[in-house]
Amino acid sequence: MTASAKPTPAPATNFLRNIIEADLAAGRYADKRWAGHPGPAAVQEGAPADPARIRTRFPPEPNGYLHIGHAKSIALNFGLARDYDGVCHMRLDDTNPEKEEQRYVDGIVDAVKWLGYDWNGFGTEHYYHASDYFDVMYQAAEALIDDGLAYVDQQSPDEMRASRGTLTEPGVDSIWRARPAEESRTLLREMREGKHPDGSMALRAKIDMASPNMNMRDPVLYRIRHATHHRTGDKWCIYPMYTFAHPIEDALEGITHSICTLEFEDQRPFYDWLLDNLARLGLLLRPLPRQHEFARLKLTYIVTSKRKLRQLVADGHVDGWDDPRLPTIVGLRRRGFTPESIQLLCERTGASKSDSWIDYSLLDQALREDLDPKTDRAVAVLRPVKLVITNYPEGQTEVCSAPRNPHDPDAGRREFPFSRELWIEADDFVETPPKGFFRLFPGNMVRLKYGYVVKCTGCTKDADGNVIEVQAEYLPDTRSGTPGADSVKVKGTITWLSITAAVSADIRLYDRLFTDPHPDAGGKDFIACLNPNSVEVIRGFVEPGTDATPGKAYQFERYGYFVADRETSTPDAPIFNRTATLKDSWVK
Repeated sequence: MTASAKPTPAPATNFLRNIIEADLAAGRYADKRWAGHPGPAAVQEGAPADPARIRTRFPPEPNGYLHIGHAKSIALNFGLARDYDGVCHMRLDDTNPEKEEQRYVDGIVDAVKWLGYDWNGFGTEHYYHASDYFDVMYQAAEALIDDGLAYVDQQSPDEMRASRGTLTEPGVDSIWRARPAEESRTLLREMREGKHPDGSMALRAKIDMASPNMNMRDPVLYRIRHATHHRTGDKWCIYPMYTFAHPIEDALEGITHSICTLEFEDQRPFYDWLLDNLARLGLLLRPLPRQHEFARLKLTYIVTSKRKLRQLVADGHVDGWDDPRLPTIVGLRRRGFTPESIQLLCERTGASKSDSWIDYSLLDQALREDLDPKTDRAVAVLRPVKLVITNYPEGQTEVCSAPRNPHDPDAGRREFPFSRELWIEADDFVETPPKGFFRLFPGNMVRLKYGYVVKCTGCTKDADGNVIEVQAEYLPDTRSGTPGADSVKVKGTITWLSITAAVSADIRLYDRLFTDPHPDAGGKDFIACLNPNSVEVIRGFVEPGTDATPGKAYQFERYGYFVADRETSTPDAPIFNRTATLKDSWVK
């Protein structure tokens, strides 16, 4: 496993690192063998010793697109493997054919690559699917039946739910719990052969219906689903439950540390129960993987539930899974967030066992810190009004210049013309200014950044009283970069573009998708929390020479970080998305 981004020196310690270091010191996995191909212990015997010190995995279900929460898991699993000379497996847990599609598989793989992580150069080694192991899982199911640890239950799904009990009341044994092993095995084979309809029966583990942990009350292992799988086609009509498949996958791949989020903490006893029994039955080798849980990344002002994200897309509240307002990786990428900024957020939020909310502004700040030293600057006028320099000769232009990147002298300078007629921001002029307003108003002087000092002389309004033109006179000896630049002191500086050269562009001003920091907490209707002003599309102007190639990022002076939309922007028809403002203005 490698990562394109360089790891930070001496990463901050956390409980996961402490666990790994203790396991390495104890030599817990020093003799671990792994075949390189999935299979029972008989296949694994004789395999060469695996040189990896630790082995982690990232196992998303291909039933939707990855989001910022998954990015945290990706960074942890791939990052820990990198830092401890191990490997991280990329695994698609495709056990639910009714909700999974190849486009989600492709999207997941693309997102992990874009974030800067890979598995053996994106080759086939360390890249797996749960469906690779369906035969082994079925073998494990029959072994559990033969050992008296599983049975086929013919209760309906509703009857099963009712008999599980509650958090305060124990469950009730199914009438099929004492079914002979031979009969359960026969029924399971009939289920596999497609002889029974969906929902008519299921294979359950036989553990303890009175357990205080409801996950140990005879959980379902296999259910009937007459559905076509995107990889195995119609070979199977029974599919393993995720909680049954996942531990087996970990063990077959030789995973040492199975790192997942806190909602799986209550599943850990079943994880251990299953692996211990399958190892006892000779189907798996020891030492077995261990599951460790961390608190998932919980950002304010977003939802990460796949069901709710799917609803936002399906109901047209957003424009697809890659809408720049969504917390999906494809959405964040289209908005203009960089892999480095997301990695920085994940690193700063660390790994903890306690749930806590992270303010969305930390993601914006990570983006600013990443882009500030490496992004070209440009001027954009978002809401233009004409400024006429009445004493500047008509038809005359002269070249002004500015650094492409003030942090990188080697980046050179950019050039743009100054002329009699300019675009300025409409709110840079006020006829009757409030206290503390230092921009244009009649009689006041300001500097046109990179240009001259000008003195406002008046304005022109339309029939409705709207300002449609501002007039000013320039002071010829005050051009920036000349000896007279400091001869006149002014308090205000404004940006501008020459009307003769400004490039028209669509500007999408994205904001937070929700007005409530916790839109889906406490039983809220998250749709009612949608921000009606989460996007504003305006027609503005950008500096001549601004590159509108999809994905090109800029800092538009005064306004923040913008990116040429990776789906719709072209050099002839620029479209820029606002990624983040120059500073956090949400609270204000």
